[in-house]
This record gives sequence, structure tokens and C-alpha cells, in this order.
Amino acid sequence: MLITQSRFAAVLAGLLLGAALTATAAEPVAKAQATATAVFAGGCFWCMEPPYDKLPGVVATTSGYTGGQKINPTYQEVSAGDTGHVEAVQITYDPKQVSYERLLEVFWRNVDPLDKGGQFCDRGSTYTTAIFYQNEEQKKLAEQSKAAVEKKLGKAVVTMIRPAATFYAAEDYHQDYYQKNPLRYKYYRYSCGRDQRLEELWGKKG
Repeated sequence: MLITQSRFAAVLAGLLLGAALTATAAEPVAKAQATATAVFAGGCFWCMEPPYDKLPGVVATTSGYTGGQKINPTYQEVSAGDTGHVEAVQITYDPKQVSYERLLEVFWRNVDPLDKGGQFCDRGSTYTTAIFYQNEEQKKLAEQSKAAVEKKLGKAVVTMIRPAATFYAAEDYHQDYYQKNPLRYKYYRYSCGRDQRLEELWGKKG
């Protein structure tokens, strides 16, 4: 009888320990599920990472390709313009810290929504602007923000609002390009006339 009680005590202790470990292991999963995803195409993806990386509540940004038919496209294939993909940035964020509306505000402030042929010095369909919504709520908010931008600018906005498609991360050397190659990035951005045009559209940053 003493042996049976000992086994019972051991089993009970094991169950309690297992439950505690399970609860501990479940915590990272719960945290991971608390993030959301947004995808924006704003021309050169190098230039779309910085404004989101410095935004509180943004967990990660990834440059990549989306919206086309080619599976696992390369930069060369996308640049050739035959894949249907656009350069885009995927944003992982914490909705408790930053809203999707705020992400939209940052998007508009960093693109020329009146340009249907590309963005700044980058021309072609690969560099056109688009918002890829993940659900109906994002679609509604994107449409509302687009209407507000049209009203503000007094012109038709050509930025497309499209359902999310498979997102393919770009090659490693494209990720965090502005941090890995700061001088080249600054030269490219300046020579492309991006900031000059953004200031013309939106005014100087506060």
C-alpha cells in the first residue's frame, strides 16, 4: 500500500510539473499570435523599411515581392517586369502598440500616390504602389484612408488596394539595406529625388 501511495504521489507530481511546463511553453505562442501583418508596395523596398523600423510597435520589416504569378521569384526576374510582382515590404507589428491606421499614415507619407508609372526615378510596374489587405477590416481602413488622401491632395490616387497574395522575401542582401550600406543607400535615395518629391507632396516632416 505504501508503494501504491508513493507511485500515486509521483504521478501527481509529474502531472503538476507537466502542467506547469506546458503553461510556460504556451506563453511564447500566445505572444507570437498577438502580432499582425501588413503589406505595402511603395516603390523601392529599401526606402520603405526605415520609416517602419523606427515606428514603436513594429516588430520586424521584410523586403520582398508579391502580387504576381511567379513562384519564388528572384530580384532579376522581378526587375525584368514579367512576373507580375511588385517590390513590397511586409510589416509585423503589435496592434496593441500601433494601429493599422497609423501604418497607413506612414505609408502615404512615404509614397507618391499620384504616380501610376512607378515611384520617383524607378519606373515600371514593379515599382507601382499598392496596399495588400489581410482581411476585411484592413480593406475598409485602406479604402477610407485612400479617400482621405484624395481629398487632401485634390487629385485621383492611383494606388491599388488588393487582397493579400503570397509574399516572397527578397534576397538577404536586400534586407536592411539602408543599415548595411548607409552611404550607397543615401546616395541612391538622394539621386532618385524621393525626398524632394515627398516634400513637394506632403510638406516638410515635423
